[in-house]
Amino acid sequence: MQPVFPRWSNSIYRWTIAALLVGPASFIALLWVLARTPYYTGENAVRDQPVKFDHRHHVRDDGIDCLYCHSGAKTSAYAGVPAASLCMNCHSQIWTDSPELSLVRTSFYADTPIRWNRVNAVPDFVFFNHSIHVAKGVGCVTCHGRVDEMGLVFQARRLSMGWCLDCHRAPEKFLRPPDQVTSMEWVPAGPQIELGRRLKKTLAVNPSVECTGCHR
Repeated sequence: MQPVFPRWSNSIYRWTIAALLVGPASFIALLWVLARTPYYTGENAVRDQPVKFDHRHHVRDDGIDCLYCHSGAKTSAYAGVPAASLCMNCHSQIWTDSPELSLVRTSFYADTPIRWNRVNAVPDFVFFNHSIHVAKGVGCVTCHGRVDEMGLVFQARRLSMGWCLDCHRAPEKFLRPPDQVTSMEWVPAGPQIELGRRLKKTLAVNPSVECTGCHR
């Protein structure tokens, strides 16, 4: 009896079954990989700003501490950005006529904020508190990179859940003395792990790895 379908149709059947099995898994794997690429995480992404503020000059050359401009990082969840009045503490005396600072002067005299473009951000459903990290000895450079070497600030880390959990699970790898939190060039005098373990005990560092620690 003549078969209804030719023999090569068996190959089509096998390839169809394989596609139905492998296709969805491959698609999920592709999304998993994509979610970890800089394209999605924003890592190394540079944001143009309304004022050309060079962190290299202010941090490295002038020695301005991170907390002078981002004072909220020590006392609240948000680091904040400096008001124009803070900028004018210096620029009412230097570069007073610079066209680069015209927006700063306008903001100061009109009492209207400058709309800076945020560089480092976590999703709205993630709770992050700057002050607890600063108090427990997590350096600015750990999350923000060498800001003192950046002309335009960019997102230096992935800031993903996995990246955060790596630190929460083993904070001793990253801890430093609280008085060195804002230092860009600090390095431990001895093995980091040994120092980190001592600081973890002294500062009572016990970061949560439960969902409710960051998702509230």
